[in-house]
Amino acid sequence: MIYFDNNATTKVDDRILEVMLPYFSENYGNASSKLHPPGWVAEAAVEKARQQVADLIGAEPSEIIFTSGATEAINTALKGIFMAYRNKGNHIITVATEHKAVLDTCEYLIQEGAEITYLNVDREGLIDLDELKSAIKPNTILISVMAANNETGVIQPLEEISAIAKSKKVLFFSDATQFAGKVQMNVNELGIDVLSLSAHKFYGPKGIGALYLRRKDPRVNMVSLLHGGSQENHHRAGTLNVPLIVGLGKACELAVNEQWDNNTEVSKLRAYFEHQLLDIDGLRINGSTKSRLYNTCNLTFPSTLDIKALLSKYAFSSGSACASGTTEPSHVLKAMGINEEEIKNSFRFSFGRYNSLPEVKALLTELKTFFNI
Repeated sequence: MIYFDNNATTKVDDRILEVMLPYFSENYGNASSKLHPPGWVAEAAVEKARQQVADLIGAEPSEIIFTSGATEAINTALKGIFMAYRNKGNHIITVATEHKAVLDTCEYLIQEGAEITYLNVDREGLIDLDELKSAIKPNTILISVMAANNETGVIQPLEEISAIAKSKKVLFFSDATQFAGKVQMNVNELGIDVLSLSAHKFYGPKGIGALYLRRKDPRVNMVSLLHGGSQENHHRAGTLNVPLIVGLGKACELAVNEQWDNNTEVSKLRAYFEHQLLDIDGLRINGSTKSRLYNTCNLTFPSTLDIKALLSKYAFSSGSACASGTTEPSHVLKAMGINEEEIKNSFRFSFGRYNSLPEVKALLTELKTFFNI
């Protein structure tokens, strides 16, 4: 099996696994146990990881909250901010192509009295900034726009969105699950107030993520969803998962130090893959080719292609891993104006640093046999 589904998850880097292992066995202390050395060792490891996460996104360590992953971080942000600011307003603006973790949470909040506006996207998957401006109302408390789409890789104009939000004194939350760890970023330069990320999207372990919550200019308030302890500055009760937190921290450190080299090599693989398929009549790249993650390729093939036959040899996707259990067509491609028949023949190939050119060539050889090229 050759793996081209790195937007779903990535292989854990051996160096990350190595630093995690001692915290399952010899350094097994509870980071909340402040009275003895085992607890101090665990606490020091957590705080080191907190600094590493902060360094990745240009934040302060005190602004980082550890979660079980991006889905929890998204739920915590949307629900917690709505509850904290509902006396000011109940209106949230988001986008039709957001991850289901955002869309399903927004649907829940409607039941709690929230008013949700879903922005449209164009054929390239980008929002209209004028539509965003027009959608803001006196009761708007939050704009939620993902940094990079998990299915198409399309990157939204984050700085422009932030400028609009700030001009109206509205908070800006970005689901950066596919963005953080892949693209160099700074939350202050981008103007993001709240952000979610997940380790397993950039070679760290599953089950651990983080939520960035701005502490000044403005200070973001949020109601805690979990109670029963004072961990994470009272934002998330529960015993900290030290081994996974250490893994997330190391993943962030490696991303900071090696991001440029990795991005360049993976980008070359994606470019080669797409270029070799240009002769296929009717083939289309879905989403902007100018504002896109370097590793993501979403293609619509001619309807005669039975590409699913290749899934016994190659791992790729028809959309989001979180939605793969459904039979509904991709809501992302549908929002981009792609019809259902075309969506059925659309597939995502997401490359990573463990992929090689021979692997890409092997896939291309099999694809080309369908079209005699």
